[in-house]
Amino acid sequence: MQSNIAGSYQVVGRAEEASQMLRDVYSGHLRLYGEHVNTCLVANNYASSLIDLRRFEEAKGVLRETIPMAQRVTGANHAVTLKIRWCYAEALYKDPAATLADLREVVTTLEDIERIARQVLGSAHPMTKEIGDHLRLTQAVLRARS
Repeated sequence: MQSNIAGSYQVVGRAEEASQMLRDVYSGHLRLYGEHVNTCLVANNYASSLIDLRRFEEAKGVLRETIPMAQRVTGANHAVTLKIRWCYAEALYKDPAATLADLREVVTTLEDIERIARQVLGSAHPMTKEIGDHLRLTQAVLRARS
């Protein structure tokens, strides 16, 4: 329920409060459930809120911890793991301090998760299409900066 309230806060422009609430939800899930698919999902929601607040380093830290957890809990090819890896790529490329090495990592990551998403979800799946759109955008940014 707190995640839903946080979502409402985000919609009405109370992003900082939403992020704090999502942090608490994430901490609570870690304490109560440990490594669980729902813990991974709320971690991703929390990290997304941090990205929206332009707190990229914090978001990357949460996601670096969550990616291995998601791989252990759901497997490397599961949609939850792909979603979390995609969020990590977003934290890298939206950061104004992103280096060329960061952008190369984003392209490599998006290429990998797009390939897996096509195999697992199919090329018509909305998530697969969005990952592809982000990949093409990041490739263009990388070309422009190289």
